[in-house]
Amino acid sequence: MIKKPDVLCKKLGLTFNDPQFFIMALTHRSASSNNNERLEFLGDSILGFVIAQKLYDLFPEASEGVLSRLRASLVNQGSLADLARKHHLGEYLLLGSGELKSGGFRRDSILSDALEAIMGALFKDQGIDACQQWIERLFADNLAKLTLDNWQKDPKTQLQELMQAKKLELPEYTLITMTGLAHEQQFKVKCTIPLVEDACVGTGISRKRAEQSAAELMLQLLNKDRK
Repeated sequence: MIKKPDVLCKKLGLTFNDPQFFIMALTHRSASSNNNERLEFLGDSILGFVIAQKLYDLFPEASEGVLSRLRASLVNQGSLADLARKHHLGEYLLLGSGELKSGGFRRDSILSDALEAIMGALFKDQGIDACQQWIERLFADNLAKLTLDNWQKDPKTQLQELMQAKKLELPEYTLITMTGLAHEQQFKVKCTIPLVEDACVGTGISRKRAEQSAAELMLQLLNKDRK
């Protein structure tokens, strides 16, 4: 570990009753079998809940779809890694020699996992209230920047505008199946874009809704994979 964990703890505005929770949160699996993977699993769930509740309160008029897109813009590997870098988290990680040599302390996946592990560690040490308060402070600036201006647009429009901004071919929607009787049909549509190899498949009671569903899934995929 390059720097002492208590220095980072103080910078993050945290204190731990059991400092070993914090040490474990900074320990990558390459360094020890007693690592941060289980804490990361816990922190991931807590983070999703805290941000979802905060967005629910901040935007009472927003639909479920809009809230989901807002959450995905905040809670993804790239945005978490950016927050970790802001606090120089990589300088405190305990990594195995292989990860150290390959620059693991700069890798988005390792940084984001460690940040979520800290959330899990705080929850185990002090409970949900302390964890929620810290997460809200951590995300305060990003939450303050959010508006509904762009997020109110439907997923197809957002995805199309994204492709146009990058000067790429527009999304392609392909009908895969159409099943059921006329009054209760179910459509399945595949969405493909140049940015990713994987296609996203959406379903709906009309082709239009299936296309919107596929576009929504594609936007979530892009947010998740953003570097």
